[in-house]
Amino acid sequence: MEFAIASGVGVLVAGGVYLLLRARTFDVILGLTLLSYATNLLIFSSGRAVVGKPPVLREGLQPTLAHYADPLPQALVLTAIVIAFAMTAVTVVVAMRNHADLHSDHVDGHEPGPPGATHGGDPQA
Repeated sequence: MEFAIASGVGVLVAGGVYLLLRARTFDVILGLTLLSYATNLLIFSSGRAVVGKPPVLREGLQPTLAHYADPLPQALVLTAIVIAFAMTAVTVVVAMRNHADLHSDHVDGHEPGPPGATHGGDPQA
């Protein structure tokens, strides 16, 4: 189980870093989203991955970690999901405004082209 979770975190981080290094804003947003998923999975796995154990206390069972799952990572991941969703929405709005102002989807604001040519970005050039 730990190997599967560690592999999943590794694949998500590798994909996120690859997408972050791309030149298009949509790819960067997807990369940030993949990195937030990897972070959530890493936080969730810190609470011992157990199956079939409740995170809340029940009558008749000893209050030890042998009978329960740790609820703190679950609460942290739930909070992180909400924050990541809000930040993704803000990033998408900023990217849309950037595209509307600069008429380009590149993160630096202008399309690559031959040296000396002006493309997108600065309308006064």
